[in-house]
Amino acid sequence: MNRAANRIAGLYAVTPDDTDSARLVARVRAALEGGARLVQYRNKIADAAQRMEQATALCRLCREHDAALIVNDDVELALAVDAHGLHLGREDGSIAAARARIGPDKLLGASCYRDLANAERALAEGADHIAFGSFFVSSVKPGAVRSSPSLLTEAKQKFGVPVVAIGGITIENASVLINAGADSVAVITALFGAPDIAQAARGFSALFKMR
Repeated sequence: MNRAANRIAGLYAVTPDDTDSARLVARVRAALEGGARLVQYRNKIADAAQRMEQATALCRLCREHDAALIVNDDVELALAVDAHGLHLGREDGSIAAARARIGPDKLLGASCYRDLANAERALAEGADHIAFGSFFVSSVKPGAVRSSPSLLTEAKQKFGVPVVAIGGITIENASVLINAGADSVAVITALFGAPDIAQAARGFSALFKMR
């Protein structure tokens, strides 16, 4: 069975850029208490020392909540904190090399944008789950090319591995992607920018119970 099948599901909380480590941990704790069981550590503004500090704290927190921590685009950091896995984008290096470094048992996701050929290559090189997007206008990546929800259906039918949707996802539009086949929705702003993060997480998590 695909190693990611039981882990890549439901709300996928992707951390916002935040140099206040205590605040970041508190925000992620709220998301986990609201039902997220998958967290991606992504911080484009912290230095190496702070990234290590934050990733270590978040890995510990995720283990306390029986959740998985996936590190974005940094193989060595993922290994150093013993994260559950790694996620790579188009510019983040070789999937095959990353799989060789992290071993066979860690999760390895790949951004495939809106291209099934990208997904096929990533899976052949060792990825165990694939992400597509952007589906809606995103404040994090406003210039990203839009994808159609039908891409999720095609990917699920073709590859049979966990499929993640990302890009501008909110409580209001997530159901379209879940119904199209997304096993998980990756969310930054609509989760961590919400007045009540735990409540927002509960709202996203509830959508998967309705599918």
